[in-house]
Amino acid sequence: MAELDTTLQMLKDLTDANGVPGNEDEPRAVMKKYIEPYSDEVTVDRLGSLIAVKKGKTEGPKIMIAGHLDEIGFMVTHIDDKGFLQFQTLGGWWEQVMLAQRVTVVTRSGEKIPGVIGSKPPHILSPDARKKPVEKRDMFIDIGASSKEEAMEFGVRPGDSIFPVCEFTVMKNDKLLMAKAWDNRIGCAIAIDVLRQLKDVDHPNTVYGVGTVQEEVGLRGAKTATNLIQPDIGFSVDVGIAGDTPGINDKEALAKMGKGPQVLVYDGSMISHRRLRHLVTDTADEAGIPYQFDFVAGGGTDAGAIHLTAGGVPALAICIATRYIHTHAAILHRDDYENAVKLLVEVIKKLDQKTVKEIIYG
Repeated sequence: MAELDTTLQMLKDLTDANGVPGNEDEPRAVMKKYIEPYSDEVTVDRLGSLIAVKKGKTEGPKIMIAGHLDEIGFMVTHIDDKGFLQFQTLGGWWEQVMLAQRVTVVTRSGEKIPGVIGSKPPHILSPDARKKPVEKRDMFIDIGASSKEEAMEFGVRPGDSIFPVCEFTVMKNDKLLMAKAWDNRIGCAIAIDVLRQLKDVDHPNTVYGVGTVQEEVGLRGAKTATNLIQPDIGFSVDVGIAGDTPGINDKEALAKMGKGPQVLVYDGSMISHRRLRHLVTDTADEAGIPYQFDFVAGGGTDAGAIHLTAGGVPALAICIATRYIHTHAAILHRDDYENAVKLLVEVIKKLDQKTVKEIIYG
């Protein structure tokens, strides 16, 4: 791999870190390393979400920018007599993208054990069975153990975390970046970069860059972090669906990679706040920052929890169009990341007490 610039090295460190719901220690440490130089204070709430504070020129509204630290993965639930691991999915997995994929099992001591997701080979299945996806319950993880005792000698126990394997990769078109955990280390990176760009800038508010935990299993860390911060305005920064691969039409997904960050109008967890959305899009228009509207019929982001916490918080999800989310290897466009940072910085500069009051009360 060619030498990485500072931004790409940060993105590599964030995505190569392993952090499934309930075990976000590695990405939290990476995020802290990168965000601390631009923060007045960094703390961790009692569920594990990281909260970095950047104070502006005046005591103004509290603005929360949240990306989630966790990625989809698995957890060991049982070791059978032959040493194969049964597992529970953590986050949404589609069976077709799981089989024969490499994983890493991390033991209590921190040792990393390679494995692969397996099932019965198709050669011994009936013709009808071959036409159907293998169900998760019929899959297992092979770590090369010959017995339950040997697997336990390796240090494996029920409850251990299991992570997808895909090293951060700059593709031949170097604007395209592939990694295993864009969902949602890109949101954490955006929070870091927003605070970096605000370091020597006057802004009329206090900004909170947050890495939440357990988003993939119910937006849990966003609830506790929002309750602690009590923000006036909340932004979730996450990934969205890229509708630019074969077979997808505009009725299914609108966004294209490289055409700007997505302003999510609606998803399964939240109707976007109308006046906040207008401020964001007006700001983008004034600054010449490209953006795309999008919607998702199901699913949700941390904004779904933020807007229902702390007495109600006007919130909006800003997303990065990403191919192959919720798989081992996803792809996004660097320009969308950089434009999302620019947009949030420009919006934050406008969020003084008067503007926030108008957003909340009209």
